[in-house]
Amino acid sequence: MPASTQLAESSLWSIALGGQPIDACSLADALEQEAMRPIGELDFRTQLLVRDSLSALSAFWGQPRLREWLAASAGKKVLIQLLETDLGKPGFPSLTQRIMDTTKTETVLQFFRELGLHCHGPMHLEIGGAIAVILAGMLSRHTEDIDVVDEVPLELRSQHQMLQALASRYGLHLAHFQSHYLPADWRTRVHLLDRFGNLEVLLVDAGDIFLSKLFSPRIKDRDDLRAMVRHLDKALIKDRLRQSASALMAEPRLAQLAADNWYILYAEKLPA
Repeated sequence: MPASTQLAESSLWSIALGGQPIDACSLADALEQEAMRPIGELDFRTQLLVRDSLSALSAFWGQPRLREWLAASAGKKVLIQLLETDLGKPGFPSLTQRIMDTTKTETVLQFFRELGLHCHGPMHLEIGGAIAVILAGMLSRHTEDIDVVDEVPLELRSQHQMLQALASRYGLHLAHFQSHYLPADWRTRVHLLDRFGNLEVLLVDAGDIFLSKLFSPRIKDRDDLRAMVRHLDKALIKDRLRQSASALMAEPRLAQLAADNWYILYAEKLPA
């Protein structure tokens, strides 16, 4: 099989070259998949990538957890051999900085299910931010904020002990942001995630979240844009920018931020 085809089919290479945060468990799964091949079938760069990925897991998990995982791995012979082989200096030094435990969709859904048990009457939340994009399958990274548009309902935010308990167990908490950071008419495009007992959860449309991040100065929002751009139609984003973002474009500072982010994403000037 040609080397280019091998790279295209390798989940490990996809993770390494994706330029996005790396989930530790997903990296471990990809390593096991790669280690199913005899070591002689792995070219030098792939061997180096496996070695550096194991080193990144060791730095993130710690040696005891890595050894425990290797002992239970079906590919432990290949993985241990590459970990112990002198392949020279690291070839993929960014792996250690990018690795993390990403926020899982099922964890968020479990949070909402339990939160719904504490809603004693009909209630709804409109969710934006990174969590909405993660739930849409367009983003993989860690976040602790479930961003509610405008404010968390009083019935929920007054249950302090319950929210603190959920935060400590799920690593998630209800936050809020102001709707004026979203494009006009965003509420006409929200869609239902699910109903959790009395709790109805709606997600802000990914295109509207994209535009809100386009006008943001935060580096993490720029990185979210880089992940989202692969999933969204450019023509749709252009149309919504023209039709719904005039208030944001009217502020010179925000317009410059949008122009900078657009250039990074598309290598062209922001549409007029």
